[in-house]
Amino acid sequence: MTSPTSEDTETASPQTSAETGRRGGFLAATFEELKLVVWPSRQQLFSESVAVILMVSLSAAAISALSRFYAWAASQVFL
Repeated sequence: MTSPTSEDTETASPQTSAETGRRGGFLAATFEELKLVVWPSRQQLFSESVAVILMVSLSAAAISALSRFYAWAASQVFL
């Protein structure tokens, strides 16, 4: 059994001006983080988009084929 830590037992305190200031800096911090993102090149974006579209299409075709097969099998058994 573990004992509660000081973080667990702290009570909620009223908001201070520092906390309000941190909220105002949220957008600025978000934009700073977005500057650190490594964005894909146009060619990489295109090739990966094609790969995703191809895999989704193949998955949809496979699911459709299985569904049609099971529908056909059910019609043979239950009719």
